[in-house]
Amino acid sequence: MNKPEAKNMNDLQKEISELKQFIVDLKADRAATKEKESREAWTKYVSLTVVIIAVVAAIAAQWGGKYSSRTQMSQTQASDQWAYYQAKSIKQHIDEVTLAQMARGGNTNDAELARTTRKLSENLSRYDKEKAEIKAKAEALEKLRDDASKRSGKLGLAISYFTVAIATASICTVTKKKPLWFVSMALAAFAAAQMVLAWTL
Repeated sequence: MNKPEAKNMNDLQKEISELKQFIVDLKADRAATKEKESREAWTKYVSLTVVIIAVVAAIAAQWGGKYSSRTQMSQTQASDQWAYYQAKSIKQHIDEVTLAQMARGGNTNDAELARTTRKLSENLSRYDKEKAEIKAKAEALEKLRDDASKRSGKLGLAISYFTVAIATASICTVTKKKPLWFVSMALAAFAAAQMVLAWTL
């Protein structure tokens, strides 16, 4: 074999050797990538957990808004009923004073006075019944308000814990610290318990 052929053969052997080394490096790199992916496969589940927590948190926020609105509406309606009760009390007091004045200075033989006195007496007995009904409605509305307020408070707490759980899971994904995932799931479980308590009150 002459020198140029030997040189070409050496160059070819060198290229084959480099190609073999490249293939070995490529295989090692692929193996390392697969190993890393298998070690960090749990992060996919963290992402899924974040999505689930976010959906449940959105449901809690929707229900929290509903109960918050119900609290405000019931308070407004109860206030209206108590104002109506107060108006009836004022009317009753005016009729009582008028009846007392008429009894003191009126002519007992006057037919018009007798009719007015009878009408005022009927009004007085009606006012007590109406006030009792108004009071019952106002108290029922206050009970609805208190119930909705308790539920809204529990759901508000749940939303706060869901938010912290999402943040913790997100930090877990970035830092690759698996214990943070368990912390986020514990926070989400506590929040879910608050939701259940809100619905079962």
